[in-house]
Amino acid sequence: MVNNNQTKYWNDVASEKEFTTALDISIVSKLIRKDALLIDYGCGYGRTLDELHSYGYKNLIGFDYASEMINRGKSEYPHLDLRVSENNKIEQASDSVDMVFLFAVLTCIISDDLQKELITEIKRVLKPNGIIYINDFLINTDERNKKRYATYADKYNKYGAFELAEGAILRHHERSWIFELTKEFEKESYSENTFRTMNGNRSNGFVYLGRKV
Repeated sequence: MVNNNQTKYWNDVASEKEFTTALDISIVSKLIRKDALLIDYGCGYGRTLDELHSYGYKNLIGFDYASEMINRGKSEYPHLDLRVSENNKIEQASDSVDMVFLFAVLTCIISDDLQKELITEIKRVLKPNGIIYINDFLINTDERNKKRYATYADKYNKYGAFELAEGAILRHHERSWIFELTKEFEKESYSENTFRTMNGNRSNGFVYLGRKV
């Protein structure tokens, strides 16, 4: 969940933003059958789900808190099941989902407690041995990022949080926090790389796969 101002921000930019988080289909195809139930939480306009659909995965649901993102997705990808979600809730039965994708979603949630709440909800809906696939951003050490982390550290009580001039409030993460956040999952794999952000910049990032035990 984000605050109302951030929901407004994502609704306002829904028609113009192009998200860049890459799906590694080799990970999915190795772990998940084509008939599995897959959920993309924070799906935006459904880009990743459409890619999964093109690979033959049809049992797909996307959730996002920005209704205009969902409206855009329904227009661009009418074959997808896209739904508005609120308060970190996933409208699925417990132990019913095979895999949940969380792509560049934690970066939009500044609060530790709200991140934990979302991860707990994902664990609830995953089947035993279900997989969580997280791709997100890590702390950077270049001068540009260090300056903005320092600028907003007191305001948000979080080193790594920052504001963009266009209105977004975002967060980059310490590696140790990601491991703490996912400690109730069995780690399948973890890797780090650099990724392109929605505004075309490069940032440190990670891919984490965990299994519900």
